[in-house]
Amino acid sequence: MPAHTRAAAALLAVGLPLTACSEATPLDVPGEEVRGGAVGPDADVTDDLGLRQVQLAWPADGVYTPGEDAELYLAVTNTGNRPAELVEVRGPDFDDAELPGDGTLTVDQQDTVYVGAEGAPSIVLEDLDRSLRSSQSIPVTFVFEDAGTVTVDVMVAAEGQEVRPFDFADPAEDPT
Repeated sequence: MPAHTRAAAALLAVGLPLTACSEATPLDVPGEEVRGGAVGPDADVTDDLGLRQVQLAWPADGVYTPGEDAELYLAVTNTGNRPAELVEVRGPDFDDAELPGDGTLTVDQQDTVYVGAEGAPSIVLEDLDRSLRSSQSIPVTFVFEDAGTVTVDVMVAAEGQEVRPFDFADPAEDPT
């Protein structure tokens, strides 16, 4: 067999399996559901101020219906040299947001506040305008007194997650 014929045969032998691997083959038998879902998104407000793992609590019956309230879970981190104050939470898909105490959430310098964690402050989105299920999201705008605003697409937590802090340590054990 001539050398160029052997080379062509070798390329064909290597190429056929590669083209077979590139074909899209639907999954006939789906695997088990992955429990826990994705962690909520992070967003930076400034270089020093950020929101981490922002998400809505999993609804007890699997779906939020219009008129229901939804609790937010997130961490607000402040690595700056002065306190930051969250003064408003707003969005087009709910009527109002209940912030803790006097309506502001203060995050001291070099500190983290775990919103929704047991014993920590909470933020509740009141009177949702539409239904929401796991992994669906709504835009939520966080307004800080001197740091500006940031809008985050906040997802509903995945099924099976308990209504308690998501991936956050107990605030009492926070070394800062």
